[in-house]
Amino acid sequence: MTDAFWSWKGHRPPSGWRSVFSSRIALTSIDWPVLLLAAILVGVSLVLIQTMETSDLLFGRDEISFRSHAKKLIVAVPFFFLGFFLRPRWLRRSAWLVYLLSLLLLTLVPLLGEERNNARRWIPLPLGFDLQPSELAKLGLIVILAHVLHRIRLDRPTQWFLPALLAIVPMGLVVAQPDLGTALTIVPVSLGMAYFAGARARAIGTLILVGALSALFAYQLDWVQGYQKKRIDTWLGSFDNEVLIEGRNGSAFHTYQARVAIGNGGLFGTGLGEGVANSAGHLPERDCDSIFAVIAEEGGFVGAVLFVLTYVAFGCLILVVAGGVRERFSRLVVGGVGLYFLSHFFINASVNLGLLPMTGLTLPLVSTGGSSLLASFLALGLAVGLASRHEATLDSDAFRA
Repeated sequence: MTDAFWSWKGHRPPSGWRSVFSSRIALTSIDWPVLLLAAILVGVSLVLIQTMETSDLLFGRDEISFRSHAKKLIVAVPFFFLGFFLRPRWLRRSAWLVYLLSLLLLTLVPLLGEERNNARRWIPLPLGFDLQPSELAKLGLIVILAHVLHRIRLDRPTQWFLPALLAIVPMGLVVAQPDLGTALTIVPVSLGMAYFAGARARAIGTLILVGALSALFAYQLDWVQGYQKKRIDTWLGSFDNEVLIEGRNGSAFHTYQARVAIGNGGLFGTGLGEGVANSAGHLPERDCDSIFAVIAEEGGFVGAVLFVLTYVAFGCLILVVAGGVRERFSRLVVGGVGLYFLSHFFINASVNLGLLPMTGLTLPLVSTGGSSLLASFLALGLAVGLASRHEATLDSDAFRA
């Protein structure tokens, strides 16, 4: 009798691994346009990395390896299926476990992490794979926010406390690494999910205004770290061409090289492998944080616009798919994943274009980086898998037309 009460249509609920995974998904219910756009982005990545390696070999460098990128893809792809076959009910029940495990990984970074470029963000693993826990922490945050917000509408001030705390804790741990770029992505994802959950636009606008004013006061009163203030000063100075040129061999080196590459692209681009970013090899992280600058140079304004439209369409389509999911928890997770991709794209492209201060942030599905690829494929699998299931639900959203 108990089994019939807790199960759907009176069947005994699954146990063991079947309670975690399920392969019963109709092919017709899968959102193939989302997967097609994702495949196009991964294809663009493969072409770009292959071209970069060819340029390096031509000019006697060995900075970028297509084989290494392909290995990371092979490791990351199974995580798509891991997310795709997860049962929504198990994920909802285990949300706190997922979140706490992601926080545990973040707390291990100061103890086991390896320092690179004055930041301690990576935990070395066997087979040459380095784990960046902050990438997985974003997904843990999406899952726990969906778990909390699927029960509340944020129509009272007291209901904001727990979601805010859940976002602030990983954000603080990430800022301490330091990793300002990743911390910045947490803000739009959290506020966007709050909006999806029913928060009023006025309340979100107020939070954004308070956050912006707090950041301004922190900058004016020197409450930010020295390197962060220097990056902001460099960014502000980059709007003056003479100041940017003067600092091209110093603090503005990365910004200057990205600006040169993008400007060199012109209308139709230089062609694959023909840009100064690949030929000279001066652009830092051109296979990772600065890959958008390479796209803009070799594809030109036209190619960059096409890429922007493709990526934005990919992220927006996930949001559209989320709107069609009737079960509230799954809809919030899928919507959070859409915000995850769009926020990364906006920050990465804005940094390369000089619209935001320079900060290290990958472009999911396109940049190299094992942790980024792993998290991206896992997020994509969660979004497509949850949206493809039609589990019974009695929450009020399921009865909305």
